[in-house]
Amino acid sequence: MARAIWSGAISFGLVNVPVKLFSATSPKAVRFHQVSAKTGARIRQKRVDPSTGEEVPYEEIVKGYEVSPDRYVLIDPEELDALDPKATKTVDIEDFVDLDEIDPIYYDHSYYLAPTAGGAKAYRLLLDAMRESGKVGIGRVVLRSKQQLCALRPTGEVLTLSTMLFGDEVLAPGRLDELDAVEDAPASDRELQMAEQLINSLSREFDPSKYHDDYRERVIQLIERKAAGEEIAVEPEAEEPAAAPDLMAALEASLAAVDDKDAKPAPSKKAPASKGRKAPARKRTKAKA
Repeated sequence: MARAIWSGAISFGLVNVPVKLFSATSPKAVRFHQVSAKTGARIRQKRVDPSTGEEVPYEEIVKGYEVSPDRYVLIDPEELDALDPKATKTVDIEDFVDLDEIDPIYYDHSYYLAPTAGGAKAYRLLLDAMRESGKVGIGRVVLRSKQQLCALRPTGEVLTLSTMLFGDEVLAPGRLDELDAVEDAPASDRELQMAEQLINSLSREFDPSKYHDDYRERVIQLIERKAAGEEIAVEPEAEEPAAAPDLMAALEASLAAVDDKDAKPAPSKKAPASKGRKAPARKRTKAKA
């Protein structure tokens, strides 16, 4: 059974929808520990006060903001919670906008919202109304003592909440000096036509199950092989000098590769075995000594 990480209410106008918040994603990164190369034992990290050299218990550690070198202002969690007590248990919707107006660069983490006891009808009403209007709710919520901008939207039969970055947290692309060269490198009409043709030939309906983390799978295979006692010989790959790309040649080769792939017949499938009466088993004769 899924465990809620937050409970509160969605608030828009004078309507409150009591909800619980659940994680919508589960990253599959391979995590390594720091281990001693000599003994194979895991390295333990300690919280040490450098002024005394003594280990500090977790319950004696507080938050501190550095205002100048080695000078900190200490803040208690209760002081942070007191700054906005109403928002700590409420998703306050401020505006409704069109989904295509939100650049994906602003999205951070995603969560599912489910109704709590007595909130099913209000939850259903909000879900259906947002689906019919095609709008996304933009609001604020406090998670883990931090105020977050968030987007509330229907996803199938569930409301999804995605935390977002604030405007001043997204860096403007104009800070990249390398983009200056793009203005001086226009593509020809022929190149643009072939690039569009290549994009169209590679266009498919999005199927998330099609994509896999190949690197993570190879890492897991490496770990399993080494755990079984196999010795792995690593050969460094020779770096090839990067040549200036010939756009037309690359586009033509890419289109030819797509055409060859589409032209290949699909692998034939063996006819399924008949579900009728099984053939009698062949009798085995004993070999004479």
